[in-house]
Amino acid sequence: MPAPTALLRRPEEIADAANVPLPTESQDDELLLDAPDAVPSDINAAQPTGDADTEMHVDEESRPRFAPAKNTDGPARVETRKVPIPPHRMSPLKASWSKIYPPLCEHLKLQVRMNVKNKAVELRTSKTTTDTGALQKGEDFVKAFSLGFDISDAIALMRLDDLYIETFEIKDVKTLQGEHLGRAIGRIAGKDGKTKFAIENSSRTRIVLADSKIHILGGFKNIHIAREAIVSLILGSPPGKVYGNLRTVASRMKERF
Repeated sequence: MPAPTALLRRPEEIADAANVPLPTESQDDELLLDAPDAVPSDINAAQPTGDADTEMHVDEESRPRFAPAKNTDGPARVETRKVPIPPHRMSPLKASWSKIYPPLCEHLKLQVRMNVKNKAVELRTSKTTTDTGALQKGEDFVKAFSLGFDISDAIALMRLDDLYIETFEIKDVKTLQGEHLGRAIGRIAGKDGKTKFAIENSSRTRIVLADSKIHILGGFKNIHIAREAIVSLILGSPPGKVYGNLRTVASRMKERF
């Protein structure tokens, strides 16, 4: 019985028929050299496949080192604040409401409403709020307006981080009653408010006289300068002496900046 034709072919003829090149000695050597570098499948399976952000690394001093936190889209929960408005400031609030809510909604991305019944301004964060301190800045802005500051001065609290408001009463400096209290307030204000304006311009602050309470808006050092001048006037120093001290302080501030 004759043998099949496929078995009678030589290896060269089989390779030519299949168009597959035969392996040479050099190819065999390359395969043998690359084989030890291959990583077994069981070793890959043993390696941890955890997330890189949650994985904890330890430095040379055995202190844990975590990956930096990712930026979130906004606050995790909705927070609200209620700022009470004094009765005598409700009318100015209604008149200036069209100028008050745009900075809160557009700049800080807050939700705001005026509660006429409770005489308060309510603030609330939303999904679009990106700044974590937006609620506190909005509260400071509304509170500054409720104390009697202008809107342009109160907006500076939202734009600058080193501004503060300090409040004290005349009786905290010296116990005055009756006409003595009125004269002290008159010395602070001056004729047509000239003394108060001079203190504001020299110390770069804003001052509000609300009866026996005094509110000062400005930087930390500037508030200290304005407070010292007001305390001197309350204790009875003549305005001329206070003006001289303010000129000296203003010249030093110009040299510093």
